[in-house]
Amino acid sequence: MNAPDARRLVGLLERLVAVDTQNPPGREAETAALLAAELDALGFTTEIRPLGEGRANLLGRLDNGAGPCFALNSHMDTVPVGAGWTSDPLRLTAREGKLFGRGACDAKGSITAMVEAGRLLAAGRENWRGTLLLAFVADEEIDGGGTRALVKQEPSADFVIVGEPTNNAAFAAHKGCLRPIVRAKGKAAHSGRPELGVNAIVAAGRLISIFDARDRELRERTHPLVGHASLSVTRVAGGIADNVVPDACEMTLDRRLLPGETLDDALAELDAMLTRAKRDLGVEAEVAAIRTAGGPTETAIDHELVRAAVAVSRRHGVTFPQPGGLTGGCDLVHYHNAGAVGIVLGPGSLDVAHQPDEYVPLDELSRAAHIYRDIVVAMLKA
Repeated sequence: MNAPDARRLVGLLERLVAVDTQNPPGREAETAALLAAELDALGFTTEIRPLGEGRANLLGRLDNGAGPCFALNSHMDTVPVGAGWTSDPLRLTAREGKLFGRGACDAKGSITAMVEAGRLLAAGRENWRGTLLLAFVADEEIDGGGTRALVKQEPSADFVIVGEPTNNAAFAAHKGCLRPIVRAKGKAAHSGRPELGVNAIVAAGRLISIFDARDRELRERTHPLVGHASLSVTRVAGGIADNVVPDACEMTLDRRLLPGETLDDALAELDAMLTRAKRDLGVEAEVAAIRTAGGPTETAIDHELVRAAVAVSRRHGVTFPQPGGLTGGCDLVHYHNAGAVGIVLGPGSLDVAHQPDEYVPLDELSRAAHIYRDIVVAMLKA
């Protein structure tokens, strides 16, 4: 079968990195149009599906006779660029076999390798039978809205690979993520007469101690592929003026869930903590909003897809222990909820994702295209 072309891979990734899809606001529509042109040239039927101003999903479809449907999914949006870069984050830079740029690892590298795998599969149709979907989505970094919309519109695939940085190892599970905003309540007063008010920031501090203690308990919960559960306070905001006792203080929590835990259970635990804080400490607080809610999921490690993916990746030189698990959340859970069976696999390391000087190794990028192709062939046997 044909081999991936390194120059073509680098050229496409360079164009993808140059399109600013920092989320918020995302603006993935330009990237969707770029990728649609790539897939059109390969013989895919493409459809750009708008999700709002400047935002869109892209679906490319290649039918090749009767057989199962296999989706390759990854996301076009990135986290904000942030500070600390030693090169332009929106210009792909090559150094010592590494390709640097925001999204190079998470997850435009996966998209690039999936497009190249689509090229190889289109050129080698005699090796497989069924339907290939390339699904490139918006808004994964905030709440998975792109894939959630896609699986509601499109009949479920039988199999899916979600492209996220795993060093090309097959990951069969991922954590869930719940991000509630908790508002501690107080009573405003002049700071010269603080006894007339109730300081919501002090109340929030008492809650933070409770959340920290709960985090230590949650870390005792473990899963063999993804590690431990957790509860972190990631943002705090309160107060309106230097001389006013604040009547409100908001905290953003990040609760990481293990396969087997549910979002409803995590919310019930949080409600119980707030109830105890009111009863024992007199702290008034409420869940003011839910910023993100995506559940955990897993695929049985003895499933045919997992076994095939592990065998293929090892054949292509991947030495990481597998099957593994993703410690972050991702879009696989939405496919599982729609009836598909899937894994997470892509070039690059989660350790450099969301960091300044994010990069993907060039050799992993090329190897990922091979791996995607060969897994599809293994599951869509001719």
